[in-house]
Formats: sequence, C-alpha cells, structure tokens
Amino acid sequence: MAEVATRKPVAARLAVAALFLVNGASFASVVPRYPELQDSLGLSNAPLGAAIAAFPCGALAAGLLAGPLLARWRSADVAVWCSVLLAADLVAIGLAAHWWQLAGALFVAGAMDAVVDVAMNAHGLRVQRAYGRSIVNSFHGLWSVGAIVGGLGGSLAAGVAAPLPLHFGVAAAVLGAVAVASRFFLLPGPDDNAHRGTARVRPGARALLALLALGALCGASALVEDTAASWGAIYLRDSLGAAAALSGAVFVALQAAQTVGRLTGDRLVDRFGARAVARAGGALVVVAVGGALLWPSIPTAVIGFALAGWGIATVIPAGFTAADAVPGLPPGAGLAVVGWLYRLFVLVGPPLVGLLADAVSLRLGLVVVPVAGAVVVVLAGRLRR
Repeated sequence: MAEVATRKPVAARLAVAALFLVNGASFASVVPRYPELQDSLGLSNAPLGAAIAAFPCGALAAGLLAGPLLARWRSADVAVWCSVLLAADLVAIGLAAHWWQLAGALFVAGAMDAVVDVAMNAHGLRVQRAYGRSIVNSFHGLWSVGAIVGGLGGSLAAGVAAPLPLHFGVAAAVLGAVAVASRFFLLPGPDDNAHRGTARVRPGARALLALLALGALCGASALVEDTAASWGAIYLRDSLGAAAALSGAVFVALQAAQTVGRLTGDRLVDRFGARAVARAGGALVVVAVGGALLWPSIPTAVIGFALAGWGIATVIPAGFTAADAVPGLPPGAGLAVVGWLYRLFVLVGPPLVGLLADAVSLRLGLVVVPVAGAVVVVLAGRLRR
C-alpha cells in the first residue's frame, strides 16, 4: 500500500536528500585533517590507527539500538536530531587534547552515524512508497556527493591552515542547520507498518534468515568499496609501480562511478527490477576486477574498479529496501540488523586482505573483491524482481 502523506512528497524527498548529503559530508570533512590531528596530539601511527578504529566500533555498538529508537521516536526525529549530534561531535574531535578524547569523540561519531544511517533510510523509504517508484538510489548518490563536498572542504581548510576548532565548528554549524531545516519538510505522522504485512506477528526463523542474507549481500557490496579505499593506493604504488600522484586513482574511480550509478540507478531498477540490476552488477564486479587481477596494469586496475563501483551502486539501497519490507518487524528493525551486519563486513574486510597479502601477495588478497561480486550474484535472489 502506498503511504499517503499530508505534505508534498517532493518537499519530503528534498529534505531526505539533504539529510543524506549532511551525513556524507559530516565525517568526510574530518578525514583530510587526520595528519594535523596526529601532529597536534603527538601520536604515532599505531595510536592514531587505534583512535580511528573507534569509529567502526561505535557504529557496531550502537547499530542495533537504531530499531528501538525508531520504535520509541519517529524516523524523522531520530534522523534529524542524531544528525545534529553527529555534526556537534565534530567540535569535540577538533578540541581533543588527548588520545582518549579523540578516540571517544570518534566512537560517538560512529555511533551517531549508524543510527542516522538507519533512520534516514527508513524515512527515505517512506518517501519512496509515497512516490510509488524507486528513488532510494538517488539518496545514496547524494550521500556520495556529500562525502566529496566534505572531503574537499576539509582539504581546503587544511590548505589554508585553518585551526581545527574553527574548521570543525563552522562545519558543525552549517551541517546542523541544514539538518534542522530539513525537519520542517519531512513526512508527518508515525512510521507506517502496512507495507510489512502483519506487523504484530512475531518474526521467526524465515525472517531472520532473510535478514542474514540481506546483511551478507550488503556486506559483500561494502567490501568491494572498502577494499578499494583501504588497499587501492597501496596496490597501485607497491604492486604496479604507480607514481604518487596516481595512488588514489582506484578509489576515486570507484567512488565517481558509484555516484553516477546511484544517481541514475533508480531508472534501471524501475525498468528491470532490483534483483536483475544487482545480479548484473555483481557479475560485472567478477569480470572487471577479476580481469584486472589476471592482467595487472595501472589502466586495467583503475578501469576494473571503476566498473565495480558502477556495478555495486544499487546493491545496498536495494538491500535496505528489502530489509525494510520483511514481514513482522517494527519500523527500522530490519534496517538496523542489516546495517549492523554490513558494517561488520567492513570491519573484517581490510584485515582479511592484509593477511592474504602478507601470506602470498596483495594481488591475491584482492581476489576477495571478485569473490564478493559472486556473493552479490548469488544473494541477489533475496531482492524484489
């Protein structure tokens, strides 16, 4: 049943898009300033890495709390006010004077990010039901745009040597204001259960298996993206002899292609169905990255990972859509479980590649990417046609 909204769906769509943009920009604005945080706190690489690891730990710790929060408060309120808290936490990151303060601030950032992720997707799916067609991919595309904007803003602030508290304070004020403004245009009323079937039925083993499969599906897609981010530059430099200026080419190519794929993916999903698009995308990952590893060179690596980024563009949005429709679950519960599972994949993936790289070679370690593509092909059957 399509949800009937009293506010214009167009305005609500723009408001959700703003929340995705804010979420993408929030933490991305911090990443370019890690070197200055390291210098200001006098940290070596190991303690800095441990502090950064607090972010995914916070996400895993709080990820499953998103469901109860949405059951207690509406997705609109949780998405907006946790976005404001995430933006405000940037100030705490900029003011950190000790290692434990930085780690604590990053832990809170990860926790807020996980809750916002579930809440804004839940509300975005409400808006999608009001539209009666796929629009969720465009939201995720705008998250990618926000990440680019935040990264560029952080790089600019670093380039002009802006003090960390000033940079993060301005970013927090702007991002928090956008989040608060979006609240006036989100859909009113409680989150709807009608599309999930009988919401009062206690979910059984079938629902649990569906969530596990969808979590693995989204995790496989996230593993492709995160491997490019964690190991792409090292593979180009150490294995293929790329110059320093080209070291980020794999990650940039994947992100750019993924952004384009998400901004255009809704039409493909409406035309062919989420299942067919995901299967084709997973197969593209297998062929493109598998071919790049069989015939290693800088061009094949960049092109292969770019095609992989396009291939996985719609997988996580489709997985979230399917999780939100699992019968017998309260609002946000399916999204929370699937979001927690895919973040677990992101946490486990880089060490797995590193172990394979140390044991044999990084080129062999990157085989996890086409394997992940094959997992997407197999598990895409859980998505709607």
